[in-house]
Amino acid sequence: MKNNNHNLFPVFEAELDVIPPQLDDCFFDDAFADQTQTANQTNRQLLGIATSPERFRVAFIFMVVILLLFGSQAGFLQIIKGENYRLLAEENRLYHKIIPAGRGVIFDRNGIILAENIPAFNLMTSLSLLPPAESERDTILFSVAQKTKTDPFTILSTVQNHTVFNDQLILVADLDYETAMYFASQKSSYPAFELEIAAKRTYITSGIPSLSHVLGYTGIIDEEQYETLKKTGYRSFDTLGKNGLEKQYESLLRGTFGEEQIEINAQGNLERILGRVEPKDGENLTISIDAALQEYIEQVLDARLRGTASARASIIALDPRNGEILSLVAWPAYDANVFVKGISKTEYQALLDNQDKPLYNRAVDGEFPSGSTIKPVFAAAALLEGLINETTTFLSTGGLRIGIWFFPDWKAGGHGLTNIYWAIADSVNTFFYMIGGGYNDVDGLGITKLMDYAGLFGFGSTSGLDLPSEADGFLPSPEWKYETKGEQWYIGDTYHVAIGQGDFLTTPLQIARATAVFANGGALVTPHLNMALESEVQIIIPEETAQIVRDAMRYTVTAGSAQSLMEVPLPVAGKTGTAQWSTDGVPHSWFTGFAPFDSPDIVITVLVEEGGNDYLAVPIAKDILTWWSSR
Repeated sequence: MKNNNHNLFPVFEAELDVIPPQLDDCFFDDAFADQTQTANQTNRQLLGIATSPERFRVAFIFMVVILLLFGSQAGFLQIIKGENYRLLAEENRLYHKIIPAGRGVIFDRNGIILAENIPAFNLMTSLSLLPPAESERDTILFSVAQKTKTDPFTILSTVQNHTVFNDQLILVADLDYETAMYFASQKSSYPAFELEIAAKRTYITSGIPSLSHVLGYTGIIDEEQYETLKKTGYRSFDTLGKNGLEKQYESLLRGTFGEEQIEINAQGNLERILGRVEPKDGENLTISIDAALQEYIEQVLDARLRGTASARASIIALDPRNGEILSLVAWPAYDANVFVKGISKTEYQALLDNQDKPLYNRAVDGEFPSGSTIKPVFAAAALLEGLINETTTFLSTGGLRIGIWFFPDWKAGGHGLTNIYWAIADSVNTFFYMIGGGYNDVDGLGITKLMDYAGLFGFGSTSGLDLPSEADGFLPSPEWKYETKGEQWYIGDTYHVAIGQGDFLTTPLQIARATAVFANGGALVTPHLNMALESEVQIIIPEETAQIVRDAMRYTVTAGSAQSLMEVPLPVAGKTGTAQWSTDGVPHSWFTGFAPFDSPDIVITVLVEEGGNDYLAVPIAKDILTWWSSR
């Protein structure tokens, strides 16, 4: 048998029972005399593991310190931070899938669809579903980019910039049907992705573009809006109303999104649905707009403005009985659909640079000098103050002179003896100079009372129309002039305001609202679009006062400045206006009126910017009212 220890004891390679004669017992006694004292050390040295006691102590202390450090860290993670990490692990285990709600449909008063939804497919994912390995993740993302014909670096950037681990992100929006069906059929090859059937808004504005100012449009939420709304369930890529009724009634139209909580495994695969909250679709909205009337008005504007120097107009049609807006046209306009599909910077800049400002809702937001359309209001004020009655007359000889200043009538030589009926019918400036600022022994109302009555009729403040923005016009005063211009108020300033010139500004909507007061017998109505809103009607002047002005406005058509409206099948009452806005610019053309005279169901207000006297506003009103009478 071979000795396994022969390398450790080379001196004893021979058999122990063959001892050379020269080695006697003394040799063994001397050689192993200190065997007891050095046995452990010698054996360790022979085994190659000799270690001093000091090194053992250092090693022991080091191991104790390491164990204490690991123990304290484990205690910190489990005891102090244990709950936080447990919740984080739970969140990483759950995938929150948002279920969009259907946006409400918008109808006109006759049930015509103005805004609706068409299906759209979005490719969704989440960081919690994507492979954790960067190389594997990038491979699958490049594959998605290829299949969807999308810039791969855009997709990579979308993923890299998303910071919420288990929240959805939209990878590719608005997939075409074929691509969407490919991903639906290849779910096993793309387990980290899912199709969301969303809704893309579409509008009737491709055919009736002026409705864009009414309806507005939806668009992707911006960063500022997201920071404000994310706690209410909005995602960073959701759409919301950006303008018009879409913005005004966002919460009503949007509905309430649902949610699924889905358990995922370590590989990011879906395991089971833990909970589900059903979405609630948004409410439909029926508005007072008559789409057919709106469309016809556009046709009239296109025909009447073609070949003229005028390109901008505002037309308001409302029901004087309850304030329902029948038509609201700001011209020119734009198609809201271009914003839904994603307008390019070039297209958007072209809209901004257009000198006629098609994005501008001038019918509601525009502020203009009123011209003579304000005269019925100031006539009513003079009646209410007892300054005049229906038989009071003033002589118009062509104007009034104050010192070196002359304030003319529009007709050279004047209009002769003028009462309230003829003053409104033929738009006699002298009559309104006198009731506004006074002359000789006639005390006028003065600028303060003129503006007080203007405020009573709704000028100088917003009307309450249910759109996100509305201008309030402007009511000048002596204090304002001194503070802004450093000048005192003169009688000439009052004269100018009394005929609708000077610094007095109004919106077309305000003129229509004031006109409705005379049409309905003395009530100020709050204009509105939502048919579900309760009509607000406030009596502001006696019916007898309203009737006098109303009769005078009828006289405008039968014998005054709007006689061409006698051709309309319905009896019409109204007031023409010419508004100077520049010393060398073409004046604005105004008309406001109502029909049928005995029982009005429509107020029509027309403003053609730089339309020149009433030569455009009255023919446009005639076309519209003729069409209305045939319905």
